[in-house]
Amino acid sequence: MNNKINYLLNTVRCMHRCNSVLTPKSSATTRKCILWIGRYRDPLENANFRKLFLNICVQGSSLRFLSQKTDVFSAGAKIQPEKSTEALVSEQAPQSSLELEKLDDSGSFQARHVLDHSEPFFNSLQKCTCPCDVLELASESAVSIKHVTNCLTTVWRLFKNLSEDQQRYEKQLIFEHPAFVKLCQKLLRDSRRMTRADLVFSLHAVVNLGVPQNTLLVQTLVRVCQEKLNQLDNRCISVLATTLTGLDKDKNVSALQAGLQLLVEQRIPSIRDIFILQNLMKCMGKDAPVFLKKKLEIAVLKEIDHLTYPNALRLFFALVAMNYCSIPILNACSKKIQENVQDAPFRQLILILGACYNLQYRNVELFSALADYVNSTACLWDKRQIILLLSTFETLGFQPSELMDIFAEKVTEDPEFLNLKNLLIVLRVYSRLNYVPRGQKHLFFETLHSCLNKYLPQIPDTELLKAVYALCILGCLPHRAIDELLQKDSRDELLLSDGLYKEQKEMMLRCVKACMELDSPSFTKPAFVLTENFSSLVSLNLRKARKALIELLGDEKMFRQNVQLPYKYHIDFEIVMDSERKKVLPIAATDDHADSSVQRLAFLFVPLAAFCVGTTHPQGKLGMKKRHLNKLGYHVILVPNKKFQEMTNEDAVEFLKGKIYSENVLPSSEVTVQDNN
Repeated sequence: MNNKINYLLNTVRCMHRCNSVLTPKSSATTRKCILWIGRYRDPLENANFRKLFLNICVQGSSLRFLSQKTDVFSAGAKIQPEKSTEALVSEQAPQSSLELEKLDDSGSFQARHVLDHSEPFFNSLQKCTCPCDVLELASESAVSIKHVTNCLTTVWRLFKNLSEDQQRYEKQLIFEHPAFVKLCQKLLRDSRRMTRADLVFSLHAVVNLGVPQNTLLVQTLVRVCQEKLNQLDNRCISVLATTLTGLDKDKNVSALQAGLQLLVEQRIPSIRDIFILQNLMKCMGKDAPVFLKKKLEIAVLKEIDHLTYPNALRLFFALVAMNYCSIPILNACSKKIQENVQDAPFRQLILILGACYNLQYRNVELFSALADYVNSTACLWDKRQIILLLSTFETLGFQPSELMDIFAEKVTEDPEFLNLKNLLIVLRVYSRLNYVPRGQKHLFFETLHSCLNKYLPQIPDTELLKAVYALCILGCLPHRAIDELLQKDSRDELLLSDGLYKEQKEMMLRCVKACMELDSPSFTKPAFVLTENFSSLVSLNLRKARKALIELLGDEKMFRQNVQLPYKYHIDFEIVMDSERKKVLPIAATDDHADSSVQRLAFLFVPLAAFCVGTTHPQGKLGMKKRHLNKLGYHVILVPNKKFQEMTNEDAVEFLKGKIYSENVLPSSEVTVQDNN
């Protein structure tokens, strides 16, 4: 008996000495000392601290952690019998309970404390202004398990509102604070006796604070969540789903995700909150079965009338996380975003457009609304922000013409901001979208020429080829840059340098040389153009067009198919007419006629992706081909092949008849095509 008393007294004295050494004088003093540290040191790099974190388990506890090397449902684990739902509810402490409150932008939950204001601890907790204040309060109080959960969630709430630099310093203070270790120890010891809300919120807090996933604490909380999964309500499931998106796959996490997926399948019909549904969509991810994605889509559509602007943004990103393009949901979200576009910061605009690209979703009205908003506030935007926005539009194939005019004016007024990287982006955007600014074409091109010439001594070979190729697509010949490029080509430096594949470089170089000839002011239309039939076979997507031409013209000798031209240009069908465009002439009878006495029509059946979104305005490479065919004496007719294939045979014949016999074919840029969504 005396030995036990002596052991107890020695233990108390030891704990007292440790406490007096470890406890900081004040959070302010500690923070002040930390600010003098010249180099940030991750607290997890400290071997002793990490050893403590990996072993914060109280002796005598009945909990046995199932390591990742053993089966998740190992028979050797001692699992306490679960309490009933009624017993769990009765565990709610009267002085404080956790409700769920949605955050503004993060798409996660935070705990809202419903407090009895007679409780001094929770009154003091609400007054804390930084994470270390919370830990100081915890070190001065006798904390219950309810206190632990509220402390950790408050620490996370205060921590996430700090700047990135502040978070680095504050994280070091948190992880080295004795009270934080004390909270983690109690959390580990009492995890099986926690209420369901306390359990999921505690896991959410420690994961987001950066406690390593392979620690005993995180793995134990994940394991307990597995055991109590069926007892979680819909909102707790949502919090758990949000937490799992931040964890890497391991045996325990994978088992919990698998169980959560089965539970979600059962619970979906009872979930009426879009916020919860989008959290579940993120957690299910790309690997979710298609039928589950469809169930989630149907559940969201049932509540789509209650869609808010923040939820519309979250749904966009949730669909990206699930890799599921739901046109009805995206259309509803797009409409809500258009109504509230003035509330969207720059970063959200980029993320929205990026989500559209990932989902292959094209909505002209949404793109136009975003572009118009930036147009109306262009004076408030930095030039580099506009460049990034234009680059994002370019990846989508959308041409915001007014914004491109405004930006071209900014470039001509102040070209100094164009470094080499920005210059290459501008050239790529305007060339791919095949856009020449209105009213300032020559000044804009001269400015780009001047900027490119400035960087000629330092520009890499591949980047030089890209820049010259982009200007040539626009019909502009940068002579100094071309001379530099040809010198490198004569020394075979272009095809040996790293970067693009050799075939792509050869194609770009071939286009540059074609532009040097065809776009030169000295070039004149040839009297005859040498042609040859590339093949008598017609591809599957052109058989309908061939059949319609035969029905319209009466004989396949009235047109030529698969025609190969100089400069490696190819046209699908060629038709020759008299100079007044009233009569189609047989191909054989016109071979000896000079081009001045006939008109040659070139039909190009092209995919919708070759046009700017929402129009039949050709993108860069197709626009260059059309311009060069015009120089060779052809009148080019561009036909969106997908739309043509959707026509009936009668409509296809009438469509081609209108294109062939119309005296003034409507310019392709003026013809709009309905969005394929």
